[in-house]
Amino acid sequence: MRIPDPEPDAIMMRRCVALAQSAGKSGEYPFAVVIARRGEFICESLNMVRVEGDVTRHAEMVVIASAQKKLRATSLDDCTLYSTVEPCAMCSYAIRETRIGRVVFSLRSPVMGGHSRWKVLSDSNLSSTLPEVFARPPIVLSGYLQHDVEAIFQKRNPLTWQFMKARKIFVASSDGESVDILNTRSRPGHWSSLANSLASVVRAVVLDRLWRG
Repeated sequence: MRIPDPEPDAIMMRRCVALAQSAGKSGEYPFAVVIARRGEFICESLNMVRVEGDVTRHAEMVVIASAQKKLRATSLDDCTLYSTVEPCAMCSYAIRETRIGRVVFSLRSPVMGGHSRWKVLSDSNLSSTLPEVFARPPIVLSGYLQHDVEAIFQKRNPLTWQFMKARKIFVASSDGESVDILNTRSRPGHWSSLANSLASVVRAVVLDRLWRG
């Protein structure tokens, strides 16, 4: 079964893939990330690990920092993060703390993934224990344009890509798996939605100013 492509997701993932194709010019691997808000583009970035000589400069970390500056907010509740590869545990924690509402990516990472392996993105204990800081787990969708991304990795460095495939560092989802790994949240009722919206406002307006300001 093929994952449906809602128009905003399809547009942003194509932009992400196009960005990944330019990674070789800077000597980086094709890890590319885009952040959108309510379907509108906010910012994008490639990995900056080699360029800046800093292993923490994953594309997700760079783009999350840029989004916070551009939107002048540490809460990104109504944003979606698009990535060519499943965010690692480090990046997934940053996603959770900035309260990004949706995460869409192409290839899974059973070795390093913050959803497939470490369950950071789906950990509801964060939000239930510290609702003042963490929102509910984001909606997670995988498998978008995954074969396009595989082709980019293959072209970037065929030998390295064969090594990654052999070790199953990055993998594509089969048709059946594409449905199994969806971590979609059920649509909340009116009062639940109202409570979530109120909690978001309280976190952003009151607690963020006290804790993060």
